[in-house]
Amino acid sequence: MELLLVAVGVAIGGMSGFFGIGGGTMLVPTLMMLGFDIKSAIGISVMQMAFSSLYGSWINHRKGHLDLGEGMVIGLGGSLGALGSGWLVKIVPSIVLEVAFVGVVAFALYRFFKAPVYIDENLGHDLPKPVLFMVGAVIGLLAISMGIGGSILLTPILVGLLHYPLKKAVSAGLFFVVFSSVSGFVSLSITGHIDYWHGFLVGISSLAGVHIGIHMASRTGHKRHKSALVVLYIVILSLMLKKILESA
Repeated sequence: MELLLVAVGVAIGGMSGFFGIGGGTMLVPTLMMLGFDIKSAIGISVMQMAFSSLYGSWINHRKGHLDLGEGMVIGLGGSLGALGSGWLVKIVPSIVLEVAFVGVVAFALYRFFKAPVYIDENLGHDLPKPVLFMVGAVIGLLAISMGIGGSILLTPILVGLLHYPLKKAVSAGLFFVVFSSVSGFVSLSITGHIDYWHGFLVGISSLAGVHIGIHMASRTGHKRHKSALVVLYIVILSLMLKKILESA
């Protein structure tokens, strides 16, 4: 089992580094298939996301792809928005949240697909801080209400709507996960829902994958990187639509 979890950690870490996502969308169902219950799987996933997002963000910052100032503004906005998730979940039916999520992803994906393949990386610094903060707040509110990290919403919105450079948007997406995963790790630790040994095993293994994924992303052309992201988002969107249809 341990060797299998190491392999899973490397694979998930690779996807985190390449796509700028936390990896929980793939890791939780994978762990459940391996025999872990849902609560243990979520705890392990959150611990892995904390490892991969922190390490990946450090690498991206060293490579010049992550602007810590802008990333902090988006992340703090996300943290504020997430505070309202409990209220939103309480008053809004699940089906409405799911449809809203699919709508936002579909619109962002369309704009992401239509955005230029290459945007000068210096353009990202011209975005007003209040705009970035509000983007983070809206994503934090919607994403945490849906039980996801938020990077799958952030990247297409930054690129498609705000014309953020692709490489920097992917890096910002992974940095956004730092805020939600660290907060989630603390919360789950307090309530006793973290399997520390398996979480550490998957998390430490994911670091190798993150390193490989970021290296591959930096060597992948903008056009191919964008195409790979489009495929990922289409798969996620399809899974969400399937879930909505099944629960309807």
